[in-house]
Amino acid sequence: MEQPALYLVKVGEILLKLGNRRDFENRLKTDIRKRLSGMPHQVEYQPGRFFVQVAADRAGEAEEILSRTPGINGWARALRTEKTFVEIERAALAIAGAANVGATTFKVESRRSDKSFPLGSYELSKELGHSILEANPGLRVDLHEPGFTINVEIRDRAFIYGNPTRGVRGLPVGTQGRGLLLLSGGIDSPVAGYMMAKRGLDLEAMYFHAWPYTSKEAHDKVKDLARVLSGYTGGITLWTVPFTDIQMALKKGAREDLTTLMMRAAMMEIAHAFAARRRDTCIVTGESLGQVASQTAQNLRFTQFPTDLPVFRPLIGMDKEETIAIARAIGSFDISVRPFEDCCVIFSPKHPLLKADLERERASYEALGLGRLIEEAMAGIEKFEVPFSERIPSGR
Repeated sequence: MEQPALYLVKVGEILLKLGNRRDFENRLKTDIRKRLSGMPHQVEYQPGRFFVQVAADRAGEAEEILSRTPGINGWARALRTEKTFVEIERAALAIAGAANVGATTFKVESRRSDKSFPLGSYELSKELGHSILEANPGLRVDLHEPGFTINVEIRDRAFIYGNPTRGVRGLPVGTQGRGLLLLSGGIDSPVAGYMMAKRGLDLEAMYFHAWPYTSKEAHDKVKDLARVLSGYTGGITLWTVPFTDIQMALKKGAREDLTTLMMRAAMMEIAHAFAARRRDTCIVTGESLGQVASQTAQNLRFTQFPTDLPVFRPLIGMDKEETIAIARAIGSFDISVRPFEDCCVIFSPKHPLLKADLERERASYEALGLGRLIEEAMAGIEKFEVPFSERIPSGR
């Protein structure tokens, strides 16, 4: 019977937490277990490390999960042995034999948490390096830019592994409360959601649907984007707001160059009321300074006036190419570019106002009298659950 797959999981930022470090560790442990709940598994914590064990035939799925779990700096498949040089050497040679395909250089790094082990870290690395060179004459040691690294950790037992795979990093989801992500069908908002998830923010999402001006396919696209985000958040709820009547009222009653700003202010008013009802601590958007007319500094100031909640804009200083690179990496880009437009695009004016005056435009917005329509939209919000099991694999 094939041996189970064992993974050494490294954490980073949570090690910097002092009095509440244990809370962060426990949250990450719970999150890993939740994500692995569809398969038999074991999760053990030792200082600075998690050890995850799954059946060998579920290794690929486990690796995909570890790669998308915020709070994990990196992970590597490891061999666990008794704390004898002979056993450690055997494991190191096996890993080196698999790792040196196409590589010409290597190094060995050792960490000795158990000080009773007879060899120090330097001596252990030196002896293992000598053994690897003898078994692989084509290799040479390079301590600065090695083709691969053999890592050895002496703990309650010895753990030997190769180059770690980089994780999402950041903080475990939920350690920073929960926010409401305004999720459109575009490229930016899913990336914004991903960036806040890796800062420890749990998320639920809100989509504004203007049927029949926005199609069922546009709504399906947003559901698929929520499925992508679910892989990073551990599950997400998508709330769909019926927005048609509000948009028609804006088209009829608002000055044409203000329609997009008024629409976004109405969205923010609904988001604020809903977030307060749900006890969300913030609102998240995919806005980037100066990217489109509604995202000038003056216009952003106006469109957020209906809320006193923090509005997080993690893309604010990024250009489109930077955002697209992340969208491709997380697996949302190909979904976002499906040719089904959302309500923001369909109702955009030809010549939008670039520099809103807060008090003047606020008075114009309030004069529209959208209160009843906003109440009706709030009453018609629909819930769509996206469990972690329905996630869409990333493009990593």
